[in-house]
Amino acid sequence: MKILIISNTFPYPPSRGGTQVRTFNLIKYLKANHRLTMVTQIDEEVQPSEIEALKTYVDNLITFPRQQNNHQGGFIQRFANFLITGTPPSVVANYNHSMQEWINKAVENKEFDAITCEHSVNEIYVNPQWQQQLKTVVNIHSSVYRTCKNQLETGTAEKPKRDRIYLPLLYRYEKKYCQKFTNLVVTTAEDAQSIKEISGKSAITVIPNGVDLDIFPFRPQPVNNHTLIITGGMDYFVNIDATCFFTRQVFPLIQNQYPDATLMIVGSKPSLEVQSLAKKKGVIVTGRVPSMAEYLHKASVCVIPMRTGFGIKNKTLEAMATGIPIVASDRGLEGLTVDNPLCALRANKIEDYVKQICKLFDNRDLGQEIAYNAHKMIENDYSWEKFAMDYEKIITSQ
Repeated sequence: MKILIISNTFPYPPSRGGTQVRTFNLIKYLKANHRLTMVTQIDEEVQPSEIEALKTYVDNLITFPRQQNNHQGGFIQRFANFLITGTPPSVVANYNHSMQEWINKAVENKEFDAITCEHSVNEIYVNPQWQQQLKTVVNIHSSVYRTCKNQLETGTAEKPKRDRIYLPLLYRYEKKYCQKFTNLVVTTAEDAQSIKEISGKSAITVIPNGVDLDIFPFRPQPVNNHTLIITGGMDYFVNIDATCFFTRQVFPLIQNQYPDATLMIVGSKPSLEVQSLAKKKGVIVTGRVPSMAEYLHKASVCVIPMRTGFGIKNKTLEAMATGIPIVASDRGLEGLTVDNPLCALRANKIEDYVKQICKLFDNRDLGQEIAYNAHKMIENDYSWEKFAMDYEKIITSQ
């Protein structure tokens, strides 16, 4: 089968971010049985060696210089455009006209049997009429309407006034773009239910994220320290919010009981707000590191204090794979069954985080039990190869 893969984000190396991890690992297994063409954008961060490396995983790699459409005027003009076109400014901002022309010509020439959009932002390139002649699949990652609604409800919205105005338009947008595709893919059952209610479509498949156990190996021995770790891209709003919340409101309470406690904040592109946290006693902000697993292995507890953000979290799965016990919010554990056997400790309030972290500091055997259970769950149920086979079935089914 000839498959066109559309990805506004350059998906290599997969360690660059959650979107890249999912895109790369789902498509790399498809090449064995299909002819793959990927069309994507590159910027100054993408190295020539990374382009050459990605070429080994697809048959044809078509790249365009990243086109930033930042000149959309002020809020009123962006809102007016959103109202008229039905497409959010965040989607328009990354739209590449040259990519669109290339895709249009390829479809017109009937060069492909199927199209996959790797992340919902890529839906903008797909014409609704195309599903009459080829399979069209959108890999949603997470619902934009559900995310915005949750941020408003939990008080975590970056721009609440704007988001209250945008919310009904996001509902309309999600409902409309879903109609363009023969199949919808999401990462959790919760998102599947939300998308089903919004779109009215039944062809929705849950394909979670997985873990590459070669990159995130299980550590042979536990550590005996009071070191906590938070991971993730530190330029992403939901990670910034989670990190600042925990560092400012929870970590000082941990330090009151364990004066030697240390918090490592590990992730690429830390915002100025995250960088400023390094001024606090016991807090280390690393920026991007060569091996996330190496840092996970140094800590005794991984904290995933997300207050918003939907879909299954790569950071959660990766920590579980490496053998470090986790304390996480419901958002950090979405899509996972962790209570029987016990694979993580839940916390959603400040006092919950303090209680659960102290419990792990004081009971190393409990931490080892949780770490072992979590690793076995990842090993048995979260294989990228298995999920890629599920993805292949959706793309190739009649």
